[in-house]
Amino acid sequence: MVTDGRAVPSRNTLDLVTVVRFTGGSPSGLLSPEKHALLALCRSGALTVAEVSAFLALPVSICKVLIADLVDERLLSTCSPIPRAERPDRDLVEEVLRGLRALR
Repeated sequence: MVTDGRAVPSRNTLDLVTVVRFTGGSPSGLLSPEKHALLALCRSGALTVAEVSAFLALPVSICKVLIADLVDERLLSTCSPIPRAERPDRDLVEEVLRGLRALR
């Protein structure tokens, strides 16, 4: 079995846009063919969970379990994408512009 019978990852912080990176570490034991494929894929650069799932042709839920296992083994690291910045308050921007114009 790809996930050793588990349906839930060891961490609940992975979503479709979580970025996955190879840490450069070496496996301490034997890895499944799927975990080897995942590590090989991530060695070429950072990917999202959705991209990993598409490249490996595995369901996202299975990829999350595999990724969590490899994070636990310190072979992969993850980070959430940077959230979009909120638009600044219009009144604040206008106040800053007035202040800059006053400096002339």
